Amino acid sequence: MPKQPAKKKTDIRSKLARITKSKASLNSSRDASFKIEHHIGNVIRLQRNSNHLTINEVSELASISSGMLSRIERGDVCASLDTLEKLAMALGMPMSLFFRDYDVPEGSAQIVKKGKGMQVVRRGTKKGHSYQLLAYEQGPTKSFEPFLITMDDASEVFPSFQHHGTEFIYMLKGKIEYRHGSDTYILQPGDSLMFSGKVPHGPEKLIKVPIELLAIINYSSET
Repeated sequence: MPKQPAKKKTDIRSKLARITKSKASLNSSRDASFKIEHHIGNVIRLQRNSNHLTINEVSELASISSGMLSRIERGDVCASLDTLEKLAMALGMPMSLFFRDYDVPEGSAQIVKKGKGMQVVRRGTKKGHSYQLLAYEQGPTKSFEPFLITMDDASEVFPSFQHHGTEFIYMLKGKIEYRHGSDTYILQPGDSLMFSGKVPHGPEKLIKVPIELLAIINYSSET
């Protein structure tokens, strides 16, 4: 039996691929449609139950059949805007509530548990002086860096620090004399200090240890 030409096989494969792609696209559209219908149905059912109303009572208030309302709540049908408006009035709710929590994007929050921040070594950092980086940005550039800084050696001598951006310090524990340029500031729990990182700065004297402070460097403030 003669073999099927290679070109014909390729044509058949191409047609099958197009059919499969078309079916996948159709199924995707249906899934999205069913999703919104079920979402609206759930909102109506929850709102109806919270108002202690029966399906018959709501259908009468909205001037639609109880059978149609049951189908809407199950997500079997997609209600028209006119029907949704009637249901919103019957349930005493704004129409926007039907769509408020629909298709909410997934979150991308980053959590760092207590004591699990990345230990960072900075120039001049010694024993009794630690930095915990509380958030990590991916990519070649950083917009900010939050540090939890602890100091418990009152005899330590600190160097001056300089860096780009604006720094914000919030005291959590202890008492410190902090310098920025030619000025010094006494900081206690609840005090804050904000300054340009380009000006030499750093601890001048640890008055009461242990000291704990939150330092946030904002690099996006650079122009």
